[in-house]
Amino acid sequence: MTQVLANRFGTDTATAENYLNQIATLDRDLIKHFEQSLRFEKSLTRQVVSFQANKDKNAYRWYKYKEAFSAELVEYLLQKYKVPKGKILDPFAGVGTTLFAAVQGCYSADGIELLPVGQEVIDARKCANEITPDEVEVLKQWRDERPWGSCVHSTPFNKFRITEGAYPHKTEEEISKYLYQIKKEQSPVSNLLKFALLCVLESVSFTRKDGQYLRWDSRSGRKNGHKPFSKGEIYTFREAIVKKLDEIIFDLANREEPQGLFAQPKNSSKEIRLFRGSSLDILPTLKTGSYAAVITSPPYCNRYDYTRTYALELAMLSVTESQLAELRQNMLSCTVENRPKDLLRTNPGWQKAVEVTDGQELLQAIIEYLECQRREQKLNNPGIARMVKGYFYEMACILRECHRVLRPNGLMFMVNDNVRYAGASISVDLILSSIAEGLGFTVDGILVVPQGKGNSSQQMGQYGRDALRKCVYVWRKSA
Repeated sequence: MTQVLANRFGTDTATAENYLNQIATLDRDLIKHFEQSLRFEKSLTRQVVSFQANKDKNAYRWYKYKEAFSAELVEYLLQKYKVPKGKILDPFAGVGTTLFAAVQGCYSADGIELLPVGQEVIDARKCANEITPDEVEVLKQWRDERPWGSCVHSTPFNKFRITEGAYPHKTEEEISKYLYQIKKEQSPVSNLLKFALLCVLESVSFTRKDGQYLRWDSRSGRKNGHKPFSKGEIYTFREAIVKKLDEIIFDLANREEPQGLFAQPKNSSKEIRLFRGSSLDILPTLKTGSYAAVITSPPYCNRYDYTRTYALELAMLSVTESQLAELRQNMLSCTVENRPKDLLRTNPGWQKAVEVTDGQELLQAIIEYLECQRREQKLNNPGIARMVKGYFYEMACILRECHRVLRPNGLMFMVNDNVRYAGASISVDLILSSIAEGLGFTVDGILVVPQGKGNSSQQMGQYGRDALRKCVYVWRKSA
């Protein structure tokens, strides 16, 4: 495909305009191919396909994970598409929204999650679902009596180079005392106390999660770009942790109500299983034809580095610097630091996935354009071309495995955003749907969220505003 483009444009004389025009033409062709599948879905607001709709929902609201979609979306998809009872899979489980919402709907659910943050949140929610009234009373004592306040001992906690100095001195002291004190409690109380701590780290720190990195408040003493930045109020540890414990206790107290904590019908035996690690490693080990549906949202092809944005939590979970670097490389290629993965050496069974991706003409035109921009040093980061290529090839292998583990007529739902680099709008929805077709899926729908997503200010300044589609893909395995 690269040679075809070189012959078309000439390797030395090809201009950005030639490439962008060709990419636009191929994109229009793909839109025409999927015109019966592409449709606006009024029910899918940006709140429903993001964390926003979870903010007021018992238990789901405890930990702010902006990359999540809502439990409401999972419920909507299961009902609208009449997914038969069985087992649901989320290969990028995050904090477990798919898993818990599926169990509430009387499905069993399996999740795969690489980052320890997501694993910890899922574990804590499972503990909360089984906690006894006596154990809730212990949480109330912590909220009301604040036993760490009078503690003279402390447990130092791990830090990374990128999190050094993240907390005011007094806050750091209180966190260390809190960590020491919770060691006196048994599970699940100790698990939930540690979880509550993870929930408040950002609010008591000098940092704010900001896409690709942690943004530092000017009060930290760290330089943060050219302009001073204020995140607003920085809460004391006491007020933040007491408020979070109160929220958890309130939700636990209401768990028997219809809107309560992951409520299931009586006599339900549905369970959640969590596999810890990379989907590229774990998916091939799962049984063929064992899932009724896949509901997921992979990392987007947007350069967001979760190992940096969730660095406070990862440090608190005792992840080391070397483990952090390893996690970054094991993630799906979505950052400019990801090195290429040797997919066929990892799994020769992915040959078809690689061949289908090799033949996706729009993707290959985009890759060649980005490589050309890299060679001419016109990308704001030379790793972008490598990242985009790695993302789609790895996603093709994920799709191949999802197709294999689905039952005949099983459905795969995926939430994803389109992106833009160096002026090229990348239709992630169309490219992945094309690859999915090549791997045996039928595209039942590409459901477009009515409110488009804007591209970055840097891209708009250079190339103009271009609204980018956010979609839910609906793919079906043939019967």
